[in-house]
Amino acid sequence: MNNLFISYDLKNPGQNYDRVITAIKELGSWAKVQYSLWFVSSTYTAKQAADIVQRAQDANDTLIVIDATNNDAAWYGLGTEVSEHIQKHWNRQTAGVSRY
Repeated sequence: MNNLFISYDLKNPGQNYDRVITAIKELGSWAKVQYSLWFVSSTYTAKQAADIVQRAQDANDTLIVIDATNNDAAWYGLGTEVSEHIQKHWNRQTAGVSRY
């Protein structure tokens, strides 16, 4: 099982929280940590989980899934500067950081 932390920001227009929350809950055993931060114990990888949740979002929303078990992450919509910063500073010893 993978320990996934999922964080999102739903922007206007749209903001279909129910659809996004349903997608997150379907990934595995979950706990809502903060308003838009979730912990999920899942068989999915960070990329797989990000792909599933992203399909429930609008094109202008942001998402990051961090796999604490495998030192991996995947994201959508974070912007070039943030994406490059994460990739540059992520502990690369075992990381498989992905940019989407």
